[in-house]
Parts: sequence; C-alpha cells; structure tokens
Amino acid sequence: MRHFLPRPALAIAVVLALVGCAGAGAPTWTYAPPAPVPTAAAAGTATAPSGGQAIAGTNAGTIVVEAFDLGFKPAMVMVVAAGIYQVEFKNTGSIPHDLTFADGTKLSAEGGKSATDKVTVPKDGLTFLCSIPGHAAAGMTGTVMVESAAPAPSVAAVVPGTAAAPVPDPNATKYTVFDASAPEVMDGSVHDVDLPIIDKDITVAEGFVVHAWTFGGTVPGPTLRVHLGDTVRVHLTNKGTMNHSIDFHASQTAMNDQMVEIPVGGTLTYTFTADYAGVWMYHCGTAPALHHIANGMFGMVIVEPKGGLPKVDEEIALVQSEWYLGPQKEPVDYAKANAAAPAPDFVVFNGVANQYKDNPIQVTTKGRVRVFVLDVGPNIDSSFHVVGTIFDTVVKEGVSLLKGNAGGYGSQAVDLSPAQGAIIEFSPQEDGMYPMVTHAFNFVGKGALGLFMAGDGDPKN
Repeated sequence: MRHFLPRPALAIAVVLALVGCAGAGAPTWTYAPPAPVPTAAAAGTATAPSGGQAIAGTNAGTIVVEAFDLGFKPAMVMVVAAGIYQVEFKNTGSIPHDLTFADGTKLSAEGGKSATDKVTVPKDGLTFLCSIPGHAAAGMTGTVMVESAAPAPSVAAVVPGTAAAPVPDPNATKYTVFDASAPEVMDGSVHDVDLPIIDKDITVAEGFVVHAWTFGGTVPGPTLRVHLGDTVRVHLTNKGTMNHSIDFHASQTAMNDQMVEIPVGGTLTYTFTADYAGVWMYHCGTAPALHHIANGMFGMVIVEPKGGLPKVDEEIALVQSEWYLGPQKEPVDYAKANAAAPAPDFVVFNGVANQYKDNPIQVTTKGRVRVFVLDVGPNIDSSFHVVGTIFDTVVKEGVSLLKGNAGGYGSQAVDLSPAQGAIIEFSPQEDGMYPMVTHAFNFVGKGALGLFMAGDGDPKN
C-alpha cells in the first residue's frame, strides 16, 4: 500500500424586503424608511458624519442580505437616509462567505448560516464585498446608496487580488525542481492515499512567488498510478485557511455525493474504482473552481489499461498549466484568470516556468520514452510537441495511434484541451537536445519550454 503526502456550492443569494411607502406615488424603498432625522436643535441629535449629514439613531432600519454563487442580490441597496442600520446576513449556499463593508465591518457565515451586526451608512454611501479570495473578483461586490446622494466610491478600488502583476523579486526563494519521473504503479488492488490540503508559498518562476493552495504541498499534486479496476481511497484533511473539495475525473460519483466542501480542519475520504484507463485530471471544485485550479489545486491520475503497459526506458509525467499572477506571495489574480481572452503570465510544465530548460530531463538515445501528459488549463489548449522526434504511439482520451500501424502513421503534436490527457511514446535517434514545447509559440516564451537530453546531449561526439 503506497501513501502520498500528500462541490460544490450552488447557490448564494442578498434578499431585501421591498416595502412601499404609504401614499399615492410614494417611492418604493429597499426597506421601510426610518423615522425622520431630528433637527440639529433637537435634544439627542447625533454628531454629523464627515459627509455633513446627521446620523439617525441606532435603529435606522434593517438591511437583510443573502449571498448566492457568486454574487449579492441586489448588488445595490438603496436607503432613505444616513444612519446606523442593523444588518442580517444570510448565507444560503454551502461554502463560507462574508459581507465586508468598506469601513471594516465584517459579517461571516458558513453555508446555511446567518450573522448579524450593525453598520453606519454615511450620506455618501458604503461599498461592500466578500473578502474570501476570488469571491469579490468573481462578482461578490455591492453598494449601499443613500437616496439623493452621489454614488458611493467604486467597489473595484477595494477588490482584493486585482493589483498589477509584480516585478521579479531578486530575493525570492529559488524554485524547487519538480521531479518529472512518473511514479511506479501502486502494488495491490486497493490503495489508501493521504492527500492533505495545504497553503504554501511556491516559487513558480525566477523571482515570482505565489501563495498557492495545494494537494499534498506541491503543484501539481502527487500523481496517482493504479491498475484498471483498482479501488482508490483518498483521505483528505483540510489544513488550509478556506473550504476546498476534490473532483477525480477518473471516478464515477454524483457531484453532491463526494465532491462536497471540506471545511477548515475537516476530513473526507473519497473512494472510487478505476473503471477506465487513461490519463485523468483531479482538481478542487469549490466555487469559483477557476480560481482554485488556477491557484494550484490539480493533479494527475494514471490508470493503466488491461494487461498494463509494456516496459520502456524512461517514463515522464508532465502537467501543463497557467499562472495568472497577483502580488508577490498572494494567490493568483482571479480577474486575470477569468478574462475572456486568456493572457497568463506563465504557461508551465509541472508548476514552474522553464525548469526543464535549465534542468534537462535525461533520456536514452534510441531508447523508448513514454510521456504521460495532461493539460489542466484552466484556460489554454496545449499542442504538445518534442522537437526532432516523431511520436509513434499516442493514446489520447482512449483513441489510439499504435507503433507499427499498417499505414505507417506517426504524430508530430498532440492537441489537448483543458482536462484532456494522453500517453505518448517516441525514440530519440541520436545524442542531442530535444526541446519539448506547446506549439502555440506565443506561450513558449512564457515558460512552456523544456529539454530532453539524449546521451551526453552532443550529436557531434
């Protein structure tokens, strides 16, 4: 038995009771207006706020806010006057959310729970958002406005995770080379795997550090390799700072069965049978799933076909992914990752830009090299190519090109959309350097470049 270190929230809704004022033609408010604000000469009048309008008493009204995936409803709350308001925050989803106002007032609630507090609304209004990483950038922002007042300052100014990309830090920790060797198939037919969820600062390119969310403390997470028909029991403990979940594409299980939220400190055992051979993705499915995948929560499962795979000289496991940088030592920028036209800062193999260019992978000249390759995206396709070779064997998503086929066919590149994988084999014919790239060359310069070194790397010897 081999051990490794190592969804979904559907609805969050902000519900306001719409109560009309009495009288024909009177305006309709988000909630009933408070009693008139007393004049400055009246006894007990509160000191005017910096905006110049007197604050009503401590019970100006009640704001009821409900959260949904991923937004507030409504995103704009209209009040009749400045004042101190009771706030009722209802989280009807299955993952935690908070309601954080620009003055620092914060209400937090687990899925299905509620929270209450008070907030002071000045005459110029107040912005609010969910401060959980990625949630504001995904749309969880809003504004409280006072009738007849100017709009409140833009929420965008306080949305975390949208700062400009950092410049390289010359003092950043050097990256750790990710071992590209594919693991051996696990012994036996039932496997127990420990896969803790860990927050970790990871250097993803020279001078750039991301505060990643990980499975097992690495990006990508550990590669699991089993036989067709094996049973896999993955034991997860959430040692991070927010809810997470897991989705094994190699499994067949209802989304609301095992792909459920694991709270901070919580545990889950995810069990599946490897019913189909191939190269499969696993990832966190917690909303917004794009942010969790982009921030490092993914890995590979290899399920060997019936009879297993024949022996080769080298076996390599490569996962292509993208980094959308936020500030140094912070999670990735969700707004950048969510752009309609993806523009990643780095496209990488096994988590780090150019690591196999600087540290070539040794292979045998005229030997058999097998590469398990997976594109996890989350947004960019891969056109996997090894310069100077021809793939004589390709099994992509169950479709096979086999060595020695009757037509003599080979393959120059393997196209993979996000969440697709393949098994590729080739034989370098002479000593030398063989670059591996995605043949979308606009991304090669962003880190999607490595080297296979056959023999001593010198074809002239």
